[in-house]
Amino acid sequence: MKSRVSCMCSMAVGALFSGALAATELVYTPVNPSFGGSPLNGAWLLGSAQAQNDTKDPDAIDRSALTGQSALDRFTSQLEARLLSDLLGDLGETNTGSLTTDDFIVNIVNDSGNLTIEITDRLTGEVSEISVTGYGAIN
Repeated sequence: MKSRVSCMCSMAVGALFSGALAATELVYTPVNPSFGGSPLNGAWLLGSAQAQNDTKDPDAIDRSALTGQSALDRFTSQLEARLLSDLLGDLGETNTGSLTTDDFIVNIVNDSGNLTIEITDRLTGEVSEISVTGYGAIN
């Protein structure tokens, strides 16, 4: 009888508290902005996907295989170009000058309008000469 009374009591207590409990509807909110989620999640999702991506594009350029110039080589090249530009820019003033680089020796002579530019290849010793008569001649 005791077990019957305790069972009835527990059923009565359960019936009393069941009215106080309320259930709500479950609502799914997507994370991906492509499917209606917050647009603020886009950058995080893209970064996460790229971090997990192990595949390599077969047509992509392998940057590690490229042998670029060092900073010193680029600086030297730019400086040589600037010096040669300055040397050639002053030709109208009957100036002469010379520029020696790792590859070439450039000699410029402007003798009263007779311009001679001699370019020597330091590796082969080949000499090219450019002559212009009447260049910057004073009349």
